[in-house]
Amino acid sequence: MDLGAYLARIGHAGPVRPDLATLKALHRAHLFAIPYENLDVRLERPMGLGVEQAFDKLVTRRRGGWCYEMNGLLGWALGEIGFSVTRLSGAVMRAERGDATLSNHLVLKVDLPEGPWIADTGLGDGLTEPIPLAEGPYRVAGYDFRLERLDAEWWRLHNHEMGGAKSFDFTLAPADPAPMAAMCDWLATSPDSIFTQAAMAYRFGPSHITMLLGRVLRRVTPGRRTDQLVDSADEFVALLKSEFDLDLPAAASLWPGICATHEKLYPAAAEI
Repeated sequence: MDLGAYLARIGHAGPVRPDLATLKALHRAHLFAIPYENLDVRLERPMGLGVEQAFDKLVTRRRGGWCYEMNGLLGWALGEIGFSVTRLSGAVMRAERGDATLSNHLVLKVDLPEGPWIADTGLGDGLTEPIPLAEGPYRVAGYDFRLERLDAEWWRLHNHEMGGAKSFDFTLAPADPAPMAAMCDWLATSPDSIFTQAAMAYRFGPSHITMLLGRVLRRVTPGRRTDQLVDSADEFVALLKSEFDLDLPAAASLWPGICATHEKLYPAAAEI
């Protein structure tokens, strides 16, 4: 794995140092260049936690990835630069679904002279910049977030009002790879996992977040959301290329399943 290739992939041409300015710049550049997507899950391709696998997919083959890949790759790059990085186990929607969500998210804690910061490029529509590990409201790129300390062990990051997942919880203990690997496998293979049911892609732009949620092409800006329906497999594949820079003709094979589950997964958009 080559740090220079990663920096070229995200379009970062400036100097890199283990400081806050570099952390913010790389976090932003990573999200602007690399989409969040779960299409390999839907295509029933092997998934895992290995950083080498994530590097090959996201950098060499110019694909996107989900949280284990997105934050796994970013965490590796930060470590190569000299940052002190701790991989944390997160739990998306633990507030609604309880401890069944444990280890379904990977989060990064980065220790700086200014104190610890939370970095997360793997939520899909979440933070574009890292935030301090301190309770309080945070406005990032026009979206309002809130970091809450729940108790001696748990923290909760509340997503912005237009976000898909309302929140995720995390602890500060280094993530245990065994339960995270087991959850990764469950999310990638179980028929009860949202990732095996829905095809999704997210990408940040300068003024909006673009999402492809099955048949729904969604654009989100602070306080506003617009949806339109995708009409065919050809249009679906074309949108992956034009909006997310994903050249993936094999995704056309997902179209029958996408149509079959559309009303169940996205009822609000079913009649657009």
